[in-house]
Amino acid sequence: MKLCRVGPSGQEKPALVGSDGRPRDLSSVVADIDGATLAPARLAELAALDVARLPLLDGALRYGAPVARISKLVCIGLNYSEHAAESNMPAPSEPIIFLKAPSAICGPNDDTIVPLGSSRLDWEVELGVVIGAVGRNVAEDRALDVVAGYCVVNDVSERAFQMQSSQWDKGKGCDTFGPTGPWLVTKDEVPDPQALAMKLTVNGKTMQDGNTSTMIFGVRQLVSYVSRYMTLMPGDVIATGTPSGVGMGQKPDPVWLKPGDVVELEIAGLGRQRQTVVEYR
Repeated sequence: MKLCRVGPSGQEKPALVGSDGRPRDLSSVVADIDGATLAPARLAELAALDVARLPLLDGALRYGAPVARISKLVCIGLNYSEHAAESNMPAPSEPIIFLKAPSAICGPNDDTIVPLGSSRLDWEVELGVVIGAVGRNVAEDRALDVVAGYCVVNDVSERAFQMQSSQWDKGKGCDTFGPTGPWLVTKDEVPDPQALAMKLTVNGKTMQDGNTSTMIFGVRQLVSYVSRYMTLMPGDVIATGTPSGVGMGQKPDPVWLKPGDVVELEIAGLGRQRQTVVEYR
């Protein structure tokens, strides 16, 4: 299934994307797509619905983040060796964890707002892993048992803020720095999360062209590792790192986003995002 939330910010309706690619209203079935909805038994009920009987959602539709009230957006740094190299940092011997503020999370096509004082705005296409069951000290061979599905995440980053100290969070958690979606694709539709092509363009020029097969730490390892240090709750998202091609790594000179730029990104089978960079407002 492809689950999503459609409507103005703060007023999204839960929806299910049919085989024709059109979203259908789920609000008569569930109140929202949230942690409770992602429980295995509840997902099984949704999978059994007669999709054709659900009302179509037509018109100019805005997609919100596919999960409501995400308590944690856990990010993994330098999880592709070529990205570590372009960042002039060593490949990590164990996963690097940082968090994005929940207030950074936004819809996949919402504008990216340049924060006050920004000078080095950057992009990162990432595979998002959506948690569907409580995970605490999860064994690696059981890690996918607590996964509900996958989505696209853009780990928007302000490198000047990020590099001001050893803590990266202030360069990662600004408003609109967590475009997520358009859909949550349930794990039954993603037989191998380590075989997904991913791509990002800026103003039509390809900047990132990678594959999740080249992660240093795979999805199972990451879910297990993160669950040792914090309890993963239904609806939480782990953003698993980005391949090479970020603005900071461009040669001979870095390339930074500016107002008017358009960033488009996609992961095979998980959908596309499109953000326009705008001045602070």
